[in-house]
Amino acid sequence: MALPSLTGKSLRPARPLWAVCGEKMLELLIRFCGVSAIIFVLAIFFFVFKEAAPVLWSKNFNLTQFLCSPEWYPTSVSNVRYGVLALIVGTACVSGLAVFLAVPFSLGAAVFISEFCGPKLKEVLKIVIELLAAIPSVVWGFIGLTVTSKIVQQMTGAPVGVNILNGGIILALMCVPIIASISEDALKAVPDTYREAALALGATRWQIVYRVLLPAAKNGLLAAVLLGVGRAVGETMAVLMATGHAVNIPHGILDSVRTLTANIAAELGEAPAQSEHYRILFLTGILLFFITFVINVTADFVVRGIRQK
Repeated sequence: MALPSLTGKSLRPARPLWAVCGEKMLELLIRFCGVSAIIFVLAIFFFVFKEAAPVLWSKNFNLTQFLCSPEWYPTSVSNVRYGVLALIVGTACVSGLAVFLAVPFSLGAAVFISEFCGPKLKEVLKIVIELLAAIPSVVWGFIGLTVTSKIVQQMTGAPVGVNILNGGIILALMCVPIIASISEDALKAVPDTYREAALALGATRWQIVYRVLLPAAKNGLLAAVLLGVGRAVGETMAVLMATGHAVNIPHGILDSVRTLTANIAAELGEAPAQSEHYRILFLTGILLFFITFVINVTADFVVRGIRQK
């Protein structure tokens, strides 16, 4: 309890030195944790760039050919070519199809869990979704290689079952738990007063979802979709096993492709250390950094535009 002094000001007891030092240390620890993500990302980028930098200054390297050529022949004896255009197109096709399939099912599952199902069923569904998220990617790859590829081949008549459609289905199944879980949290974070006000105005449950909850939770839903996109773009083993691993520009969803991540995983262990092939693979990693950076910046601008409206 503070005691009054002769000057009218209260006299507070002095805080012990250990309490002040402990508070300062805790504040420094919290600040370090806050900037640690930036430090780690910069450290990873520095390591990847350090390994790829020598090939950028090489006279034999052509950046335009690297980005615009579909020919990838790193082990050719007479004419070595490093073109990642087919890999970029393959990554875009598989990831785009996966997000196209995953987003409607994920948002539908999130809306059902948040607004329509009972408490017991909600707990069961949330446990099932968490278990789906815990399945390793190599297991999903085995499923794509042995199960869904045969289903795709029988349903579509494709000559090969490991193709864009097969990889997109597997990636969609991997993205659904992440998007659905985060979307459900975003919908649950909407205040109940919004729902009560809509009910008082005579809105149905579907009108509440469409006109109240989805607009109120749009930032969280967008973040969930972006995490799903990041999972689809960065996935390695599943697409390595489910897409056919063929370097070509596809003309349909039944064609086999190779992605950037799968190409790095398949060839980095066989490339001689410090060789041109080795450094080109690290340069492909920088390209993946750039792609994810563009996606995040674009999403940031979209979120800011939505907030201004």
